[in-house]
Amino acid sequence: MSVTVETIRQRAARRRELCRRVKQLIVERLELDMDPDLITDDQALFGRGLELDSIDSLELVVAIQDEFGVAITDDNSEVLLSVNRIVDYVEANLP
Repeated sequence: MSVTVETIRQRAARRRELCRRVKQLIVERLELDMDPDLITDDQALFGRGLELDSIDSLELVVAIQDEFGVAITDDNSEVLLSVNRIVDYVEANLP
């Protein structure tokens, strides 16, 4: 089965929308005083990136579960490293 150009466009559009939703979720749930569009898809969320902390990570885990119905456990907490990693995980685990 070959993938059509239209299918690729649809997947890319869906991914862009998921990235947008995740960025919005991060800003709103963590009450960050910034425009979600300023967060890049590969920007580190912790450390020198957005400088989130462990409390933020817990809030983000709950927010992702609430928004997408996808659970993140301690075993896969590396998912929270960037927006792209979160989106990869959400896409792979959507109910």
